Amino acid sequence: MENGYEDRIIHRMNRIEGQIHGIVRMMKEEASCKDVVTQLSATRSAIDRVIGLVVSENLIDCVRQDDATENHEQAVAEAVQLLIKSR
Repeated sequence: MENGYEDRIIHRMNRIEGQIHGIVRMMKEEASCKDVVTQLSATRSAIDRVIGLVVSENLIDCVRQDDATENHEQAVAEAVQLLIKSR
């Protein structure tokens, strides 16, 4: 992730954005509560997967950067904190 986020992560975020727009449209059209909640849950799951990808890429980058100093424990601790924060 040194050069920014990967295209696959951006693509996932674009899909999530589309899901959210669809949910808003469903709400405006007064879709059933069950259908709206189902879509909200799917969107939340998609966001959780993106968070996992971002954290794992961060961990990989941190380990690579800290390879020279062998500060792996701190890199792992930072990644764990990101995971905890995301919950």
